[in-house]
Amino acid sequence: MGSARLFGGLVALNVALVVIGHAIAPATRAAPAPDAVTIGLVFDVGGRDDKSFNDAAWRGLEWARRDFGVELLVIEPSDGADREAALRQLAARGVDLVIGVGFIFSADLEKLARRFPTVAFAGVDFSPSEGVAVPVNLAGLRFREHEGSFVVGAIAGLTTRTKVVGFVGGMKIPLIRKFEAGYIAGVRHVCPDCRVKSAYAGTEPKAFADPMLGQELAGAQFDDGADIIYHASGKTGAGVLAAAEARHKLAIGVDSDQFHEAPCCVLTSMIKRVDVAVHQVVADVVAGRFRGGLRELGLAEDGVGFVADDHNRRLLPPAVVARARALAAEVVAGTIVVPSQ
Repeated sequence: MGSARLFGGLVALNVALVVIGHAIAPATRAAPAPDAVTIGLVFDVGGRDDKSFNDAAWRGLEWARRDFGVELLVIEPSDGADREAALRQLAARGVDLVIGVGFIFSADLEKLARRFPTVAFAGVDFSPSEGVAVPVNLAGLRFREHEGSFVVGAIAGLTTRTKVVGFVGGMKIPLIRKFEAGYIAGVRHVCPDCRVKSAYAGTEPKAFADPMLGQELAGAQFDDGADIIYHASGKTGAGVLAAAEARHKLAIGVDSDQFHEAPCCVLTSMIKRVDVAVHQVVADVVAGRFRGGLRELGLAEDGVGFVADDHNRRLLPPAVVARARALAAEVVAGTIVVPSQ
């Protein structure tokens, strides 16, 4: 099996991804004392410091540690590592909650939740198997990414000068298609004659960790007339931002506020509050009210949104911000229904 990095609190240790024997008693789901609660998390492709999806999950854990004093055990699998073994290792240690970050963990979480019925599990971007009930000890954390993408699409449509904008996705899967569909709908809602160019980095998980390809795909779109590109591609998006910087064009970040990755060029970012979802599920475990099932956050729940602050004020006109907020309110009210595919 591959190697991984395990973080206990703030200490990093090199460990092997070896399944710990069942002699270690699994945790119960009753509310333990806060200082006894241990949260285990396994990162997605791209790992820590992706300035995006994984970092948002880490912020949620740190937030929970500050609020509840929980202990953290975090595994960052190496390329090609057995991620199911990483989840199993944490469950066998008897942690109170095991979190898998990313849709790639969905089937493994379903299997392990049944194998360890007294351990609580949570999956960020969880995608349930068709025709299979979600285990009662598994919380599927999901987002209406298309709603936030609609709003930043409208921002792109209101800001573009060439009336050509772009989208770069990571792995070509239904989840990332939600970002693209919402973005295209937002662009066309405010600019019916705008064109949207789309490209994906691949069909395997590594498509989320290829900045060079991201730069190549974005460069081609910029060279073909696009002046704003939105990405939903994890670490691959670093290449999109680099292409925008090199060509003096604009980009829209994703998941976290990515302004500081390219201050010259990040028009806004579509915020996906993975940190909120992670914090909430940890809070439920600490309070003894954890329940399995699907949970979904969108604009109404402050689960998605966009960045408009002092940092990007010079790039994002107040009139555009006002229009974007008005459109977001219409989505929340149900006046606008955003497509997800």
